[in-house]
Amino acid sequence: MAPAVRRYRVDGRVQGVGFRWYVREHARALALTGWVRNEADGAVVLVAAGEAAMLETFERHLRVGPRDSTVTGIVMRELTSFDARGLPAPFAIER
Repeated sequence: MAPAVRRYRVDGRVQGVGFRWYVREHARALALTGWVRNEADGAVVLVAAGEAAMLETFERHLRVGPRDSTVTGIVMRELTSFDARGLPAPFAIER
C-alpha cells in the first residue's frame, strides 16, 4: 500500500520557538518521512509521508506545537504517492 503524503502550512507564532525541531521529533517517533522548513512570511511548511493513521496523530501534534508556540491555522493538502519519492528518511529539517 502506498503511503499517504500530505503538505502542511502552519501559521502563527511558529518560528523562533523550536517548532521545526518539535515537528522533526514527532515525525521520527511516528516513522514518517519528509521535511520541514521556515518560510520568509513567518509560516512553517512541511511535507510528511507515512501511514494515514500516523499522519492523523502527527496533525494533532502540529495543532498543539511546542510550549512557546501559538498555532493559529493549518492548511493541509493531500499529495500523491509520487510526491513521496525522494523524501528524506529520517524526517529532516531543511534550512
